[in-house]
Amino acid sequence: MLTRHSVSAIGLWLLFIAAHLVLGLLNLHGPGNPFGDVTIVYAGWAQQAYASGIVAGVDIPWVYPLLAIVPILASVTFGVELIGATWLTLVMLLNLVALGFITHWGRSHSGVNIGWWWLAFIVALGPIALGRIDAITVSITLVGVRLLSTHPRVAGVVLACATWVKVWPAALVLAAFIAVRERWAIAIAAAATTATVVVFALLAGSGGNVFSFVTEQTGRGIQVESPVAGFWLWQIVAGAPDSFVYYDSTILTFQVAGPGVDAVAAFMTPLLAVVVLAIAALGIRAARAALHAGISATRVLAPLSLALVLALIVANKVGSPQFVSWLAVPVVLGLLNSALNSGSSAHVRDDRRSHTSFLLPATLSIAIAVLTQLVYPYFYYRLLVADPLLVAIVSARNLLLLALLVWAIVELVRLGRPVSSLQPPASFSERLTAKEPA
Repeated sequence: MLTRHSVSAIGLWLLFIAAHLVLGLLNLHGPGNPFGDVTIVYAGWAQQAYASGIVAGVDIPWVYPLLAIVPILASVTFGVELIGATWLTLVMLLNLVALGFITHWGRSHSGVNIGWWWLAFIVALGPIALGRIDAITVSITLVGVRLLSTHPRVAGVVLACATWVKVWPAALVLAAFIAVRERWAIAIAAAATTATVVVFALLAGSGGNVFSFVTEQTGRGIQVESPVAGFWLWQIVAGAPDSFVYYDSTILTFQVAGPGVDAVAAFMTPLLAVVVLAIAALGIRAARAALHAGISATRVLAPLSLALVLALIVANKVGSPQFVSWLAVPVVLGLLNSALNSGSSAHVRDDRRSHTSFLLPATLSIAIAVLTQLVYPYFYYRLLVADPLLVAIVSARNLLLLALLVWAIVELVRLGRPVSSLQPPASFSERLTAKEPA
């Protein structure tokens, strides 16, 4: 006889697949051409590699880190005309693997509940959740963070590979180095993986192209959906004659133009670096406070990861809608840790200040995803002409992102305050590998 948990787990797997099929159809046939990056841009890179032997990131500079070419080339295995279906299948399979790690392949009650949240988040975000290279990195990074406590070296390799597909998972590597006891095992594994990729690229004749993804981003303007673009969007709504939206054919994106845009765009990169360093410092402070109190510093990992990932979104002059998909990783991590902390409450003489509930971030992330899908792909064309309603929606989305960043920073500050010495709880590793997590 099936238990309630078994029914929930089976239902999750079935609806997870069904959601991917529906979102896949929306990508292939829905309005707004949400799949254009895959069927046009990625297909072009793949055709170039197979037809002329010119591999992006090796033979020519590229906007992505080198390993991003792997899923792109794999997606044309059955021919470039089937790149869409092949890409969607690849993303679904990787997401199913990540779901397996989250749920302990359906055995974990809390993992299944968190799997339902991830499913809701994917549906809320819509077609873009599957239709960009970011989808590949989200699933790989979820596997990596799930391995942090039990197989830190493997986690370091996995997270480094994800970073060499797109840079943002480096935030998780940094957070793990600060908050996880096995930091050096993770760091050495990640560094060795990076060295392997670089050596392989150099042997293939890449020269400096292997690092071109860093310089390719520096000359970009302010993308229309980015939080900082809001000032100029509202200027356009107000009728300012010297502010407008234009298409950059080199970067293949829509950007804003107006007074001060170039100066602000140049300022955003150092600002992002300063924000990341400040958050890292707060994370170090919080981790030290936890250790001095005799509690696990890993409880700092989730809010620190969330703050770093949000910094890469909020303080970024690039504001692509797929960036929102990154939130899944720190939120899932936070929900898992919250479940583990509540499960160990009977064994821990603790106070509420030492725990972080991720209910608010989980809820806000769903709202952010819904607002993102409203803008892209369905009404994106209205944003490009600065329709006041669409500008209001994207502004509300960006304010929620900022609010979530503030929440994460406040949590780090709170966790960094001295607390009374506590009886050490069961280790993070012991609780994550328990046969039946809470």
